[in-house]
Amino acid sequence: MEDGVTDDQRVEEALHGDVDAFGCLIKKYERPIFNLMARTAGGLEEAADLSQEAFLKAYEKLHTYHGSNQFFSWLYAVSLNLARDFLRKKKRGAGIFRESDGPDQFREPRVPDALQGDQEEDMEHIYKALGTLPLEYREALILRYRQDLPVKEVAVGLGISVSGAKMRIHRGLEQLRDKLRKESDESI
Repeated sequence: MEDGVTDDQRVEEALHGDVDAFGCLIKKYERPIFNLMARTAGGLEEAADLSQEAFLKAYEKLHTYHGSNQFFSWLYAVSLNLARDFLRKKKRGAGIFRESDGPDQFREPRVPDALQGDQEEDMEHIYKALGTLPLEYREALILRYRQDLPVKEVAVGLGISVSGAKMRIHRGLEQLRDKLRKESDESI
């Protein structure tokens, strides 16, 4: 909400034919949607194509957004459904993170220079471990902790119940802790 205009106002303007209003929403949310698609597709070109397709689909379905939840949660749900369709078509499952892509590709925001060193290394381990989690857990954790959404909005973004979102967050955290603990034990 850079100029005092809310997402809901932008949606309303877009529904009344103001294409620039939707462009403002794209600009605001292009990075998290691109990052979702990069985590899904594993390649930057495919991620760019999927991101564009997600925004086109959102524009086509804009009349279905009702404002009872945050716009970002609705947009994320539309985008995540597209990502799932992509995975089904590619017949790929949990192994969608490529080691060669590296965690730097998906880092947002970058670790400040003042925190370089051990903390940056720790963040790389976390991102790498996060990238190996199944999509359902990874996206729940990203929405909750990276996008700082309340659990209700995580549920909307994933298209599941609030209790289902809590369960995915809890299980995702457990799996992430286990992976990090195992990695720590192996390095000793």
